[in-house]
Amino acid sequence: MKGYLNLEDGASFEGDLTGEAGKTGEVVFFTGMTGYQEVLTDPSYKGQIIVFTYPLIGNYGINHEDFESKKPQVKAVVVYEAADHFSHHLAAVSLKDYLQKWNIPLLTHTDTRAVVQNIRANGTMNAVISLDENETPSAMKQDNVVAQVTEDEIYTQGSGEEHVALIDFGFKKSIADSLEARGCKVTVIPYKQLEKVFELKPDAVLLSNGPGDPKTMKPYLKTIHEIMMTFPTLGICLGHQLIALALGGDTYKLPFGHRGANHPVQDTESKRVFMTSQNHSYVVNEKSMNDKEVDVKFLHVNDGSVEGFIHKEKLIMSVQFHPEAHPGPAESEWVFDDFIEKVKQARREVAHA
Repeated sequence: MKGYLNLEDGASFEGDLTGEAGKTGEVVFFTGMTGYQEVLTDPSYKGQIIVFTYPLIGNYGINHEDFESKKPQVKAVVVYEAADHFSHHLAAVSLKDYLQKWNIPLLTHTDTRAVVQNIRANGTMNAVISLDENETPSAMKQDNVVAQVTEDEIYTQGSGEEHVALIDFGFKKSIADSLEARGCKVTVIPYKQLEKVFELKPDAVLLSNGPGDPKTMKPYLKTIHEIMMTFPTLGICLGHQLIALALGGDTYKLPFGHRGANHPVQDTESKRVFMTSQNHSYVVNEKSMNDKEVDVKFLHVNDGSVEGFIHKEKLIMSVQFHPEAHPGPAESEWVFDDFIEKVKQARREVAHA
């Protein structure tokens, strides 16, 4: 049936709707050519209407291995063309069938280029999938979205020598898998049980990615700071922002965020530039960190925003991008190796002390 993507600013974009109308969410766009399965199931996209800029999505189907969480997290999907026929040796179902199974509306044959131009000009905003081109999206509450994508149980995967506590703010499965692949035992701890880290006494802590405004986690910043000062800590995406806030820094929202697998980041020390996978609306205010105890390690080449920092005294590192590279280029996977090696070195120093 005919459907519409209606934006908060009054813009309306026509398409063919499969699924239920009436879904409201923040409309954002993703610039990658591949990786749609990881995007759909990434908890950081919770409640958002995702517009894919590449004109053909779904050509390699949906498989059983590339999920980042147990179910799709997006509110709706907008594409120019969704492939009915897919081709990949691991594929199990089509994109359309997968979304229909979870009652996620799909709007196809939409002028996604025009939608993205509107978002880039006017910023991300609320939108609604509708059967009426004049319907306006309802106001969205700024709730704690993290609580909607985390589970209650603590569990462990892997049996490696280094024990890493992964604090779950809506973590991607690939992060835990990347640690396990590097010889780590990973214990996943829901953010509401942060204090369990002190009982666990891990070799290191990783603060995960997650959805929403990092400032909704304000009640947990004191405990996060205590953990950082006690254990070697790595923050990824939301985790990076939470480290900054816990150190007294500030964050702000970008006009339309960074979402895609082609974001150039520069290492401020080596001056090397590498491509990264990113998904976030909020960034750390660099000026708010000037008098703090960290050095900026990474900067976004396009807009100069902070992409990571290193503590001057403690073993605390953070990255705004996704080193697990699902989806995206693997050029930044070395961040895991670097952090784990530093954790091992710290253990050796303690053993010889």
